[in-house]
Amino acid sequence: MTADTLAPQTLLSRLSAIVGERNVLSEAADMAAYLAEPRELFHGRARCVVRPGSTAEVAAVLKLCDETHTSVVPQGGNTGLVGGQIPGQSGNADEIVLSLKRMDRVRETDTSSKTMTVEAGMTLLAVQEAAEAAGALFPLSLASEGSCTIGGNLSTNAGGTAVLAYGNARDLVTGLEVVLADGRVLSNLSKLKKDNTGYDLKHLFMGSEGTLGVITAAVVKLYPRPREMQTAFIGLKSPHEALALLNLAQALAGADVKTFELMPRFGLDIVINHAVAARDPLSSKHAWYVLLELGSQTDSGEAALMNILEQGAEQGLIDDAVVAASLDQRKDFWKLRELLSDMQKFEGGSIKHDVSVPVAKVPQFLDEVYPAVETFMPGARLVPFGHLGDGNIHCNVSQPVGMDKQAFLDRWYQMNEVVHAIVTRLDGSISAEHGIGTLKRDLLPGVKSPVALEVMRAIKAALDPKGLLNPGKVL
Repeated sequence: MTADTLAPQTLLSRLSAIVGERNVLSEAADMAAYLAEPRELFHGRARCVVRPGSTAEVAAVLKLCDETHTSVVPQGGNTGLVGGQIPGQSGNADEIVLSLKRMDRVRETDTSSKTMTVEAGMTLLAVQEAAEAAGALFPLSLASEGSCTIGGNLSTNAGGTAVLAYGNARDLVTGLEVVLADGRVLSNLSKLKKDNTGYDLKHLFMGSEGTLGVITAAVVKLYPRPREMQTAFIGLKSPHEALALLNLAQALAGADVKTFELMPRFGLDIVINHAVAARDPLSSKHAWYVLLELGSQTDSGEAALMNILEQGAEQGLIDDAVVAASLDQRKDFWKLRELLSDMQKFEGGSIKHDVSVPVAKVPQFLDEVYPAVETFMPGARLVPFGHLGDGNIHCNVSQPVGMDKQAFLDRWYQMNEVVHAIVTRLDGSISAEHGIGTLKRDLLPGVKSPVALEVMRAIKAALDPKGLLNPGKVL
């Protein structure tokens, strides 16, 4: 029996019997929020939205979908930026959206093993707050943390602003619970730091964007909360000075360097011009800025930060800097960074690039991408910002002033070619932390070797032989 031969109402009834009638949404108005993503680039169609409340319900839903050949699109907080969480636009709307947001519990907190077992539908903010309540830190941090879910973070291997100190999402997990395409549950909610018993299966699913299985729970790592945080907003001439400052900061403060974010003056202007109560932290304008943050387990953070700033100034790396004197001022600094992406919409169309290059090559990448973009499209305005400490730059391009927005966006893929050519030549990646989804699926063969793609397809065929999990995404 297939989804085509099973009467729609029969499928809805069987799904309702698993999760409850109120958790199967089939009316257009009820489904609308699940069928479009934040940028409005992708709009999908679905037979229904199913909202399971437990791993057992997820397993039963996937077993039914396997039996009826019904495609499933897993979805967390619907904050993804490459369309991986949105169903296709096919006229028959034969996919279902599987929303994990009802699965939002902390199952266990183990302060001795420094782990916490959480369900996939918890928002990242809720996970952070649960860790804080236990006197610990879960360091993954994203601008969308109030809406994105930990399951979505893991399925895309999210990065964020703390990768420099703690690593990507996959580095913050010791165990996973995953429901496979046929409804079987792969349960490995391990707290072990060491386990060499064969393949480390959890890494297959983190970053797979729901194409190999549905993550339902995870054991995440907890860390000591820094006793103090010191934050500085720094003006400097170019990314070359910023890289030198990063090296200096790490040499002087080591692992206490938690954040090192780079942003251009135009990006700062966008936020100041369009965000409520956003202000320039420094008395004069600079070409580039760094948001530097130290987190220390001792009371020496202030002295360490001042030492970095003083030596940076002596070496000609820093033109000006201000240190946050209060929590409110720290929040003001972070507001300038966190609103950089969202405020670009007020400048018209924006073509986004989530790329990475080796840290040492970030200045070279920026030196080359500015003239390349200007040559391709005179007047286009670059807004490259992001995580210099791990080489991840969100190389966004705002439309030329006065250009038609749609005409600009119609050249998305040609602009991709310009930026990605430089990234590839510098041994970088066209997707640093957002994933592949639908947006970059057709670009993958250009950056992955044939052998790598063959291995990926073999894994997909082994775990999802009917191709029902998030079809058309990644591969």
